[in-house]
Amino acid sequence: MSNPKELSAHLQPFAEIHPIAQPNSSSAAVWVDPASLPDYGDDLTSTTAGNVSDDIKRLTNNTFLAYGVGGEDAFGFTTGRAVKFVDIRVDRSVEQHGRLQATTIAEVLVNKNMLNGAGMLHGACAAYLIDNTPLVVLGLVQGTNGVGVTQSMNLMFHSPASTGTRLRIISTSITMGGRIMSAKCEIVSKDTGRMVASGWLSKMQPIVNKL
Repeated sequence: MSNPKELSAHLQPFAEIHPIAQPNSSSAAVWVDPASLPDYGDDLTSTTAGNVSDDIKRLTNNTFLAYGVGGEDAFGFTTGRAVKFVDIRVDRSVEQHGRLQATTIAEVLVNKNMLNGAGMLHGACAAYLIDNTPLVVLGLVQGTNGVGVTQSMNLMFHSPASTGTRLRIISTSITMGGRIMSAKCEIVSKDTGRMVASGWLSKMQPIVNKL
């Protein structure tokens, strides 16, 4: 865990967060290490706002593309590659008495590959978008591992989204423990502010030697 002075420096308003924290010894053997994943070379410096370092933006994007999207034959590849991060940040939560809270905002344009038979955003596609959380960001700042497998997901569908709808995917961390972590997400129409879907989910760190 970063020391209090480092965390304070990380969270100055509109200031860039310090470099990635060193991993805790207890998280040395992790299931997916963001630093070990392929570098996709996407330059987020000019396209992604937020108060985290460029390294954290890069590793977050690499993790999303390598683990959340995968190869061309993976489920949701076309949709995943269309998702772009526009803001990645970490702040202190007033409600949680100053605990760290990570938020990622991504955008995607609804296309034909995301639709159900009625021509609207498929519920499974909404779940796919919601399942990519900001816990990776929080883990990088705290020196823990925020990549996990989803245990549960509670979704609510509020309104349909047709082809051409610009979606904003706003994800916020809730808790991060030794193995269990949770986050929430809202998908809204960028142009109208209309809520499309929302969800709460929990993830866990699998035990490596049991995989």
